[in-house]
Amino acid sequence: MKLVFLDRKTLAPEIKLRAPSFAHHWEEHEETAPHQVLERLQDADIAIVNKVRLGADILTQLPRLKLVVIAATGSDNVDLEACRQAGIAVCNIRDYSKNSVPEHALALIMALNRSLNAYHASVAAGRWHQSGQFCYFDYPVRDLAGQTLGLIGYGTIARDLEKLATALGMKVMVGARKGQPVGEGRVSFEQLLNDADVVSLHCPLTSETRHLIGERELALMKGDALLINVGRGGLVDEAALLAALAQNRIGGAGVDVVSEEPPAPDNPLMQALQYPNFILTPHVAWASRNAMQRLADQLIDNIEAFVAGQPQNILV
Repeated sequence: MKLVFLDRKTLAPEIKLRAPSFAHHWEEHEETAPHQVLERLQDADIAIVNKVRLGADILTQLPRLKLVVIAATGSDNVDLEACRQAGIAVCNIRDYSKNSVPEHALALIMALNRSLNAYHASVAAGRWHQSGQFCYFDYPVRDLAGQTLGLIGYGTIARDLEKLATALGMKVMVGARKGQPVGEGRVSFEQLLNDADVVSLHCPLTSETRHLIGERELALMKGDALLINVGRGGLVDEAALLAALAQNRIGGAGVDVVSEEPPAPDNPLMQALQYPNFILTPHVAWASRNAMQRLADQLIDNIEAFVAGQPQNILV
């Protein structure tokens, strides 16, 4: 059985992938360009991908392929319907980053509330010396205790962030889906935007959630509220967020994902880096060493389970 990992570079080099327990031939590539995908998977039984796109045009030309293993939780890079029609199983990785992503989201929330980046940059620029005082108050410093965290999406990561936030004295509200009736334990999407001091996004990217947060939604937020996105870049209209930051219509934003990665220099969020109340990290919320090793171990577990006739974490 031949296994091909198309983008091994998406895992840090020190992360170990154990050899599957069955007879196999393992082939891996650091990265794979779109025009190389078909050739590299031509005789593969199992394809392993993280961000490489597998569309219907490719999948229909791979009659030997039995399984696509996504080395991540999100599946928007794989055409699941085409896999279903071709009889190709698809599995993903689950709950491996349940500590890493919530901690990163909390770090963004704390850094923005305390204006850590802004103060660090101003001290480096000589502002403290110039102030002539033991301290100065150029940027706001706010306590988390008593603030309201609004969660949009309420899966494992959001629930774990809720635990961390509650331990620090924050109140938590969970929003209903946009345009949907309010269920038990939820507030309306609009009420969450109106009332939350921090709005944190934790939902998948679908046709319904693309640009979930745009100009209208940003206008509904408090003038000092924070927007946190550790979900998917397409959840936010990036041009609208840049405008909101430029016009001081929200308190700030912490973002780990953008609509196209890596972002082009003219991406609106690259332009937003000029603002002291904006933090952009390069899609590393998931990437603690512990989380990556759990991902690697579960990846092989998924493959072994499928070959043993007991598939797990199946999407299709």
